[in-house]
Amino acid sequence: MRASVSWALLALVTPAHAQPTPANLKAPEATSAGQLGEDPYTRYELLDPGSGKFRILYEVSSNEPGATSYFNPIRKGSIASDEHATDLSTGKPLQFRIVTAATARASGAKRADLEGDYLQVMLARPVPQGGGEGRILIDKTYEDAKSYYREGETIVFSRPLGVNRNAVVLPAGYTLVSCNVPSQVLQQPDGRNMISFWNTSPAPAPLVLKARRVAIADRPSSVLATKLVERAHQTREIVYLLQQPETHRFDLYHDYTETRPGVSTYVNLVRAGSQVSNPTGLNLDTGKRLQTRVLRGADVAKVLPEAQEVTPSTEAVVFSFVPVPTGGSARLRFAETYTDPGSYRIVGDELVWERSLGRAANAVVLPAGWALTNSSAPVILSELSDGRARLDYLNPRPDELQVLITARRVSH
Repeated sequence: MRASVSWALLALVTPAHAQPTPANLKAPEATSAGQLGEDPYTRYELLDPGSGKFRILYEVSSNEPGATSYFNPIRKGSIASDEHATDLSTGKPLQFRIVTAATARASGAKRADLEGDYLQVMLARPVPQGGGEGRILIDKTYEDAKSYYREGETIVFSRPLGVNRNAVVLPAGYTLVSCNVPSQVLQQPDGRNMISFWNTSPAPAPLVLKARRVAIADRPSSVLATKLVERAHQTREIVYLLQQPETHRFDLYHDYTETRPGVSTYVNLVRAGSQVSNPTGLNLDTGKRLQTRVLRGADVAKVLPEAQEVTPSTEAVVFSFVPVPTGGSARLRFAETYTDPGSYRIVGDELVWERSLGRAANAVVLPAGWALTNSSAPVILSELSDGRARLDYLNPRPDELQVLITARRVSH
């Protein structure tokens, strides 16, 4: 996900003391297209037709080390009301206030638009060092008749959306009749219809959707319910950091949000053909390390009875963390080093990396001294400050992306 600096500005404080973070847990710098930015997701719930009002549920992460406040701009032309803020790790309310841009700038949000106002949310704790996050939910209602209005019997929601991941929930009894942005159409448990999409473009999505009341049952689908998963709201992101190809090794880490109350372990099954080493874990909410252990063979089947074709060489890594509190969640980072001659190798003078990517947000960082020559799938390419190439693959579809990358050494 690209960072959305224009949508949320952070107030910085002196970073709190923290232990050094292992190298394989440190995130490479974010880019304008990378998934390591503020990770925003916005859900719009359209209220009574003709009211011009819609509820906004905005999930976002402050990832500036030491930050104690988060500033969310109040969009020009909209009247905000019913604001609430929640700490997603505990589910507890957060204090907030509406401030002018001048106050926001004085508090450290140097890019605040002087013509606008801001919602300042006080974080539950300073953002931890070493890639930590302060995750919040901002709940508010906007009144904006230019964005949400009637055309006869049809309701229209027309609004440019600058956040990558968005969903719009229609009023009860209304069915979508047109939408100009490729989207999933999903029925909610209460029967309301939702459109959801991941905007892979660097520009805001010029969303225009129309809906109309129809006489059908407001009941969610039961036949394919297990397959109807909202892609834009997924929480898994993965980054591969390739070592020199002669080693056949690459570091990887994936971030994941656990929401099930009481859950305290995560088991990562290592793909066949790969060997795992150096597992480490981090709770991004608190900055605390996770306990890890590697299981093999029959021990894997004990913790993952649903795993198929477990052999003596099958490996799995178990990460342990503090149980998720009721009403809260845990944002976790799991890191490992894989050795896999089958998927990562050198052929002649060319680096070759092949892998199926199942996440919506995936990134691959080439080793130092290598330049991209081929990417089988559409990619967003950027250069990190140390000169390494970063490839971002954003897949809004609920299927896997087959990727083949080749690169050659840079001659000096």
